[in-house]
Amino acid sequence: MARAIWSGSISFGLLNVPVKLYSAVSRKSVSFRELRASDSSRIRHRRVAESDGEEVPYEEIVKGYEVAPEQYVVLTREELEELDPKKTRAIEIQDFVDLDEIDPIYFDHPYYLGPDKGAEKAYALLVKAMADAKKVAVARFVLRNREHLAAIRPMGQVLTMATMRFADEVVSPEELDDVIPEDGRKLSKRELEMARQLIESLSTDFDADKYRDEYREELVALIERKARGEEVVEAVSEEPKPTKAPDLMAALEESLAAIQKEPLAAGSKRDGAKQRRKRPTAAKSGSGSGSKSSKTRSRSRSRAKAAK
Repeated sequence: MARAIWSGSISFGLLNVPVKLYSAVSRKSVSFRELRASDSSRIRHRRVAESDGEEVPYEEIVKGYEVAPEQYVVLTREELEELDPKKTRAIEIQDFVDLDEIDPIYFDHPYYLGPDKGAEKAYALLVKAMADAKKVAVARFVLRNREHLAAIRPMGQVLTMATMRFADEVVSPEELDDVIPEDGRKLSKRELEMARQLIESLSTDFDADKYRDEYREELVALIERKARGEEVVEAVSEEPKPTKAPDLMAALEESLAAIQKEPLAAGSKRDGAKQRRKRPTAAKSGSGSGSKSSKTRSRSRSRAKAAK
């Protein structure tokens, strides 16, 4: 059974809906311990002062903000506590907006909001009203002594809440001017048509279950084999070879041919609609985009295969 990590109430106007907060993510990362290579003895880290190398007790540690090299403004725990955001249990809705108006770059961490005891009817009313209006609520709330911006939206019969980054935390694309220079070359109509056709050929409905963390699966399999005492043979990774396509147009045509399993026919028109549900298939021969993709996938699995 899911355990609530926070409780409060959604507040807007004169309406208060008691809710509980649940994590919507279960991390599946593989963690390691640091060990000494010679005898697998556990490595421990200690807090020591740079000046004399002496270990410092936690209660003697203060926070310092570096204003210049080796110059700090020291803040005590009491001073920091004074600046903590007002401890409140309210998720205060500021506005209702359309979901497509919020760029995904602003979303941070997802949660579920469930009704607290006795608030089931008010909660269901809010879910239905927001679903009918097709709106997302932008709200503020305090979690772990930090004020957060959040987006609340209905998903079926439950409300989801994603914490959001504030505008000044997001780097503007305009700051990448020196990284992404303007390309003065004009795109040809044929190049654009082929690129669109390539996108259409790879288009499908999103299915989250289709995408797996293959690296984590292979890592866990490797750990299990070593734990059983099996010998693991390390395979030599194959370096990717550049595509033979001499230009952008040839690369597009070669990619389409690999996906559609059709012979290259320069200038010929393909029916993108018929290929909409076809999945990418690596070319059986030669190099190019199809074989490059196949090599990339096989390379990511080479270590696991070599050990089986």
